[in-house]
Amino acid sequence: MSVLKRAVTWWNSQTLGTQLFTARRGVKVGADGQGNLYYQTADGKKRWVIYNGEMEASRVAPDWHGWLHHTWDHPPTTAPLAHKSWEEPHLENLTGTVAAYAPTGSIRRAPPVARSDYEAWTPQ
Repeated sequence: MSVLKRAVTWWNSQTLGTQLFTARRGVKVGADGQGNLYYQTADGKKRWVIYNGEMEASRVAPDWHGWLHHTWDHPPTTAPLAHKSWEEPHLENLTGTVAAYAPTGSIRRAPPVARSDYEAWTPQ
């Protein structure tokens, strides 16, 4: 990625300022399944994420979200959370994408299949 692009766009991975701060003061703590990298300062007071691609806060898994917001002290790399068997895997916000939820009757859904056991009512 070019230096100019990084200097003028904030939505691609990290800004130039964040990159400099990370290089000077960041201590890498870990990475998640999406390739996002997590850092903190040496004293542990500041924590941040460097996104792998577009910055979208919903891409941060709940395990890492809790650590970023100081809900717990240890990152998931050293103290992983226990997950229930019924829990679904984390998904980012899919609004505005092809994979977004479309309820029955939505124009984004395929038209309903023709039924032979039903005849639509028409006014006389």
